[in-house]
Amino acid sequence: MSTSLEHLAAVAAAGVPGLAPVAVGPSPDDDADFRSAVVLDAAGRRWRVRSPLSPEASVRLETEHLVLRCFTPAIRSRLPFLVPTAAGSVADGDLHAFVHSHIEGSPLEIDALARMAAQPDPEHHRHVPSAEPPPTLSVQLGRLLAAVHALPPSLVLDADLPGYSAEQCRLRRLTELRRAAGTGRVPAALLDRWERVLEDPEVWRFQPRVVHGDLQADDLVISRGRVRGVTGWTDLHVGDPAADFAWLIAARDARLAEGVLEAYAAACRRTSFRAPDREPDAHLLDRARLDAELALAQWLVRGVDRGAEDLVADAEQMLATLERDVLRRSGPAPGTTAAPGTTAAPGDPASAPEPAGDPAGTAPADAAGERPDPGRPAQGRSTTS
Repeated sequence: MSTSLEHLAAVAAAGVPGLAPVAVGPSPDDDADFRSAVVLDAAGRRWRVRSPLSPEASVRLETEHLVLRCFTPAIRSRLPFLVPTAAGSVADGDLHAFVHSHIEGSPLEIDALARMAAQPDPEHHRHVPSAEPPPTLSVQLGRLLAAVHALPPSLVLDADLPGYSAEQCRLRRLTELRRAAGTGRVPAALLDRWERVLEDPEVWRFQPRVVHGDLQADDLVISRGRVRGVTGWTDLHVGDPAADFAWLIAARDARLAEGVLEAYAAACRRTSFRAPDREPDAHLLDRARLDAELALAQWLVRGVDRGAEDLVADAEQMLATLERDVLRRSGPAPGTTAAPGTTAAPGDPASAPEPAGDPAGTAPADAAGERPDPGRPAQGRSTTS
């Protein structure tokens, strides 16, 4: 199947009646699963076309297409960001390609986002004297997450997507841990750290919310210091709000997660959340950190399942690095009380190990071009509840 830019432009024209392409350019995407392009039509509108490279990727696109159709104008009006509009689909070989409206802007690496949050560009925050200054990036992200988590559960139910209770969320993580432990390749110190979190009932007292479920820096469309849009809605579900914070743990600057959580809490107080749920639970970042660390274990399991020794070796190296960080910092497991004499406090990002995974982005990709992504569950994540 051809995936040239010209072919993708033709696919977009076939999928959207009346679309007459006049120009086409590449669009960043997960190259292991999709080929994408941005198409400019004769009316000056831009469209993003995505063609899957596997049946699994095709199913993910179909799910996202369905979710986007459930974002009614009333729901969109409540969001402080844009969501792509589903425009059409068309058979592309044995699979289906999908066309959505294009949101102007581009994603940034998480450490670039952290720098932007810590040191905003004055040119991005110019405003007229009588207007309220534009919010910082941390505030934007906090408001973004609060808006997602305030979405009505009917949005998920209408798309026939799953919903999980707090206990089911815990059991799903426990299943992931057991699968990883079954490989015999995870350091005992990490297994013990994760087990303590999973066995602490206080950590798992939270109100499930609608969550994006797969949020990463590359799902945020940024333009001049503003979050203009959010993409990647393939894993929308009702579940643990911490799932949408896990990607923040990968930032080298822990202040990013702290600032976003503070802005999130402030935004939640202004939403329609009913008491006592107007405040984030005390262990939200603890569970987010657990998710980020377990992402490495999922990466290991994927390598073992595929028989990909190079992928397994990468995962083992990163798990060993995480173990060293945990032991060096002598911090408690997320959600547990620091031992006497230590300065680490539960839920304190400053006491966390270095970002789970490959902070420098130097870990080699596997044969499919994939790379472990802290906070983003590996495809094929267990749904056992």
